[in-house]
Amino acid sequence: MLQDLAAYRLPPDFTAGAPRVVQLVWFCVGSPLLAARWLPGSAWRVGLLRAFGARLGRQCRIKPGLRVKYPWRLVAGEACWLGEAVWIDNLAPVHLGDRVCLSQGAYLCTGNHDVRRPGFDLLLGPIELGDDAWIGARAVLAPGTRVGAGTVVALAAVASGDLGAGVIYAGHPARPSGHRWGPDQPSLKP
Repeated sequence: MLQDLAAYRLPPDFTAGAPRVVQLVWFCVGSPLLAARWLPGSAWRVGLLRAFGARLGRQCRIKPGLRVKYPWRLVAGEACWLGEAVWIDNLAPVHLGDRVCLSQGAYLCTGNHDVRRPGFDLLLGPIELGDDAWIGARAVLAPGTRVGAGTVVALAAVASGDLGAGVIYAGHPARPSGHRWGPDQPSLKP
């Protein structure tokens, strides 16, 4: 037997990070409101996430359709943009620097399962994005991914590990395909 899904159990040290009543209110009321495509506006979405423990900097913009597993495990710096249909599946912490852009349909995944264990053991890894990072539409970040300052993860790329600063990554798996700045733009270098 390669996998025994009936044997799956959460790790004994795993915690959702908030009391059960907070989780219940988030999943039944907060999360559906945040994701509602029929309700316009960004400021109230920022307020909703903050009310559930997210730490968001000033001037963050949030589009309809955003999904966040646990807002209390989300930190975003100043002037971040979280696009339509972005899914922040944060069983582990997600930290966004200043001016980070998450384009439409980006998926930030902090939890996976050990494919070599029949019990589907849960593997967690936080995600960190440096200042001025841009995650393209439909791009995927794997658990434990660290994106350097000024880095771009291009359209539909699948990235994992440590991604250097100021590099454009594309493809599946994501590989360097260029640099975001040239010699005529020295002020942008980290």
